[in-house]
Amino acid sequence: MNPSASDDYFCFFGLKEQFKIDLSALDQAYLSIQKEVHPDRHARGSDAEQRLAMQMATFANTAVQTLKNPIQRGLYICQLHGVDAKLETNTAMPAAFLMKQMEWRENLDEQAEDLPALEALMAEVEQSKQDTLAEITQAIDGAKNYLRAAELLRGLLFIDKFAIELDETIAALI
Repeated sequence: MNPSASDDYFCFFGLKEQFKIDLSALDQAYLSIQKEVHPDRHARGSDAEQRLAMQMATFANTAVQTLKNPIQRGLYICQLHGVDAKLETNTAMPAAFLMKQMEWRENLDEQAEDLPALEALMAEVEQSKQDTLAEITQAIDGAKNYLRAAELLRGLLFIDKFAIELDETIAALI
């Protein structure tokens, strides 16, 4: 088994290409590949066999990390369909989304010492994250609308970043 450029991560693990992924099936596929390519199994092999096993292990690690992370998985699927989310250059967001971000930011700044208020804000942010994930699933697995999915994934990155900051603020109070 040799990873080639034509091998996408889903094919490599024998999984159907979709956003809503069976993580336990992914883990099982990953573990079985790791057993196959483990250096101990190839210790007596030729240099070429050892090198190939190492390449397979590296490819498997990259693939599993990409598919386990919802944002990375979504971006990867978009990329497979020729849509680059252009995360570095495209920061355009719908006005309603930007307003919500500003509102959250103000709440965080104004209520930095108010644990119950911050916990309520965290619940709202988590709900927004779940709603966005559901929309991404619909855009990719349902409508096959990869441009919409890319836009939603950019939004999810903002939400994730804010959630981490909020989490740190809450942790500092506890």
